[in-house]
This record gives sequence, C-alpha cells and structure tokens, in this order.
Amino acid sequence: MKSISKSKMARTFVIVGALSLVVASTGIANAASKTITCYKGTASKKVTAAAPKCATGWSTTKPKPAAPKPVASKSSAPAASGSTVAINATYKGKIAMVWTSSDVAATVTATGTGTTGGLDSMTGTGSSAPASQCDSISGIGTLSGAGGTLKITSDASSKGCAADAAAPTAVTITGNATITGGTGKYAGATGTLKVTGSFAVNSTEAGSKDSTALTITLSGTIVTK
Repeated sequence: MKSISKSKMARTFVIVGALSLVVASTGIANAASKTITCYKGTASKKVTAAAPKCATGWSTTKPKPAAPKPVASKSSAPAASGSTVAINATYKGKIAMVWTSSDVAATVTATGTGTTGGLDSMTGTGSSAPASQCDSISGIGTLSGAGGTLKITSDASSKGCAADAAAPTAVTITGNATITGGTGKYAGATGTLKVTGSFAVNSTEAGSKDSTALTITLSGTIVTK
C-alpha cells in the first residue's frame, strides 16, 4: 500500500478513536448525574449534579400559566368597507404601431361594450421586442367612464403570438392585467383582470407605421375600497 494511503487510514483511525472517547465519557457523566428543572416565577433553569437541588427561592413545582385576557367580541369590530365590481367587457378600436430595427411601440384607443362597470373607454401604451412568433409584451392602460378611471398594467404572463413567421399576420394577445388604482368609485381599487385580444400586423420593417383594428376582452373582479 502506498504511504499516502497509510496516512489517510491512520487519520481515519485517530478520528474514530477520538469519537469513541467522547461517546464513552458522555455516557459515564450521564450515568453519574441527574438533571432537574427549577422554577421561579416565569423563569426556569436546569440543575445537573449527583444529587441536584434548587437554589433558595426556586422550586421544582412548575407554576400555573396566567389566565388568558378576555378577547373583545368580534361583533364590535367595524364592518369591512370593500366591495366588488364584476367586469366582462369587449373593447374594440385601433392600435397604432411604430417599428424600429429592435422593437415596436404601440398606442391603443377603444370603446367597450358588455359589463364594463361604467368604464366604457380604453386608452393605453405598450411595447415589445419580438424575436420569435411568441414574445412577452408590456403595457399600461386606463379605463374610464361615468364610474371614474381604472389604472391597469400587464403582468409577466402577458404575451403576443403571431400566426405566421412574417407579416402580414394576425397577433393574439393573452395574459393578465394588474389593477394599480383609479379615481372616483375606483379610487384605491385592486385586483387582476384576464386579458385576451387580437390585431393585425401589416409590416414589421424598421421605420414603418401601422394602424389596424384591435379587439380586447377584459374579465374578472375589481375590488374597491
């Protein structure tokens, strides 16, 4: 056997022997001693000895827990002031796009029908850096009407998928919009709305501008204060 192997084996025996001594000495100590718990008020401590005793003022009797304080009746708590507004509306309008060599910027205007919650007008801006037929999109929008305004922002799940690898083609939108606030009855509103939609792209050449029909459907629940 090579010397380096002997050295490793020797170190192994030393480690095993040391562990054995630790275990043996621990066993002897435990066999010759006893541990008790002493209490004084809310404090406690352990005493280990051959014949352990509590110090003056301490006792092995565990104190009884203090009686719990009465809890105020739930009926006295103020009622929650929040309410919900369901929305299931389809917005139709235009999307105007400006293309560069690396991305596309867009503006949106549309009018809603269906269950709009008094929010029958949509405006917004968005952008994307498409590198494949399906890519993430980001955007912010405002829904407005007799009920006030509602601010929404696309989340990480939002994406646009083109039907074909090159324009002209149709693009489908899917994802969610997070509600970030509003005005009027929607001041401080929260919630998440499901978003689906579609529009057409006629050209993706750098410098080209495009304006096509847009349809977006929003569904979900708005939580108001």
